[in-house]
Amino acid sequence: MCPLNAATCLLLAALTVGSVKGVYSHGQAEPSISSSSSSSRGGHCEPIPAAMELCHGIEYTEMMRLPNLLGHESIGEVLQQASAWTPLVQERCHADTRKFLCSLFAPVCLDELDEPVRPCRSLCVQVRKGCSPVMAAFGFPWPDMLACGRFPEDNDLCIPPADPSQHVPAARHELKICDACKESEQNDNEIVEKYCKNDFALKIKVQEISYSNGDTMIVPETKSKTIYKLNGVTEKDLKKSVLWLKGGLQCLCDEMNDITAAYLVMGQKLDGNLIITSVKRWQKGQREFKRIARSIRKQKC
Repeated sequence: MCPLNAATCLLLAALTVGSVKGVYSHGQAEPSISSSSSSSRGGHCEPIPAAMELCHGIEYTEMMRLPNLLGHESIGEVLQQASAWTPLVQERCHADTRKFLCSLFAPVCLDELDEPVRPCRSLCVQVRKGCSPVMAAFGFPWPDMLACGRFPEDNDLCIPPADPSQHVPAARHELKICDACKESEQNDNEIVEKYCKNDFALKIKVQEISYSNGDTMIVPETKSKTIYKLNGVTEKDLKKSVLWLKGGLQCLCDEMNDITAAYLVMGQKLDGNLIITSVKRWQKGQREFKRIARSIRKQKC
């Protein structure tokens, strides 16, 4: 169906790892760092992909070669799966959310170690405590793949949570509301005008939400779809199509924060893609929506 400030300190004691800060045994004082060029690194390291928005700003630049700690075996799979977690980072549910997730999707790579350094169990527990209520509000449980019991205790070599006394949060980048999701009072004429300007109008439930290249990709449930208008799009095309909310990773859409709800979506067909220009949560039984349904069914643009 969001990004936080990067957490502090990712560094391993006494290792020359360039800009990597703070992977260390729990309780150990953070050592000084001496720089080294990327050309001196071992063959098991590779750069974190620039397209991996989840890990933008993280305090290391190279990851272990795949598979990662979640079992992903291709960069394409990593980028696709990691993008789905960017909205959670944007929610700022915990200061270490980005650090925890990146340690799994793009594990920090160190020359002196052939295995990735895992997040400490305490890091997982703290992030879960802050973020699982946010995920639950969106209808998602804390996933089994992030079960904290699979991570090492803090007395092992692992990535610990930030020290609250030393952590200085970065200024939050306030996200704007997506244009398609802005709430506004509309009379029947305005609704009909918007209906006529668009190529499609659908009442849908959401089957899946994911992210690609900064855009939100919405897969509607085929059985729960009501078609009010299609212009240049056949019903057969719609069955295999997805809806796109352009720039969805860079804006908020509170109007569409419940994956179990139904929505009235309108939009246009651009370059073969169905682009959403308007989203409104469908409130079953409300007079407003009964009126909307009657108005657009009768309308001939």
